[in-house]
Amino acid sequence: MNTTLQVRIDSKLKKDATKIFESLGLDMSSGVKMYLNQVILKKGIPFRILTENGYTPEFEKRMVAQSKENERLFREGKLKTYDSLEEMEKDIMNEPD
Repeated sequence: MNTTLQVRIDSKLKKDATKIFESLGLDMSSGVKMYLNQVILKKGIPFRILTENGYTPEFEKRMVAQSKENERLFREGKLKTYDSLEEMEKDIMNEPD
C-alpha cells in the first residue's frame, strides 16, 4: 500500500536536488525513496553529518571548547608560548638548546 509524503523545502534546494537526481536518471520521488531505504538499512542517517567547516558537530564543539580554554589559560599566563616553530619542536622533542 502506498502513501503520500509531503515535505516543505526551499525551492533552490528542490531545484538543485532535482538536477542531480535527473543526471543520475532518477526523479525526486525515486531519490527520496532511495534515501529512506538507506535510513532503514543503516538504522540512521546514511552519511556523516558535517558542519560547514568539515567536522562532525561533536568534534567541532570539543575544538571550540578547547580553544576557549586555551584562551583563558593564555590570559592567565598559564599557557606556554613559543617564539618560533623550531623552539616549539625542540620543547616537544625534549631537545636541549
